[in-house]
Amino acid sequence: MVRFDYHTHSNYSDGYFIPGMVRAAEAAGLDGIGFADHCNVTADGEARRRLDGLGFALDETYPRRREGIEWVRTETDLAVYDAVEMDYVPGREADIASFLDEAAFDYAVGSVHSVEGDDVQWSENFVHLDDDERRAVVDGYYDNLAALAESELFEIAAHADLVERTPELRGYSTAEQYEQVADAFADADTVPEINAGRVLDDYGEFHPAPDLLDTLLDRGVEFVVGSDSHRPEEVGRRIDALERRFDELAIEPTTLSV
Repeated sequence: MVRFDYHTHSNYSDGYFIPGMVRAAEAAGLDGIGFADHCNVTADGEARRRLDGLGFALDETYPRRREGIEWVRTETDLAVYDAVEMDYVPGREADIASFLDEAAFDYAVGSVHSVEGDDVQWSENFVHLDDDERRAVVDGYYDNLAALAESELFEIAAHADLVERTPELRGYSTAEQYEQVADAFADADTVPEINAGRVLDDYGEFHPAPDLLDTLLDRGVEFVVGSDSHRPEEVGRRIDALERRFDELAIEPTTLSV
């Protein structure tokens, strides 16, 4: 039974207004919803300007969002969590830890979105690469994901195998990379999510995809639920899909102590 959705977004990054998302969670029969808006404290220069242009500025706006969450808690019986989806960049752990300590979110979701500064979801970053270069990007992604788990900075790891969303990088993941990541999570307190962000869209698959999921399950890794919803109309449909997925796997989603 899915009771908590730990990974949604609000208008404080690239999602919808908080009250509308909460109403959608109520309609989906959830007991709790977590707002894990995008945040990056390691970007500099043009990368920082691009994030500001996209409105990904939770490092500056989280106190205002927190006030909104505190208000909406008075309007619902749901547990509403004040969380963050933080970009993880190897070598910048001290900067990330300092911000997370200061902000004191209910929990933190860590995500790897880039390799050597290139966003792994942007096809234009990879269309000009040959097979060996694409394999190197995918290898770097899994290195970063394993390092995220080992950093112990986060309660949750977002959308493992994100590279599979990108057509130019799809299909390059290897069994060895899956084993590397599964071993890292098996030894870590960080819990990956089963993420429904693209299962009903163009990609058509959950994260983790079946082969990586099986490798993680073989290591005894547990999972939380993350719909990765950005709009109210997505919440119910994705929660239904996640319910079916957990039933297929014959496992119960774990819950955070927050």
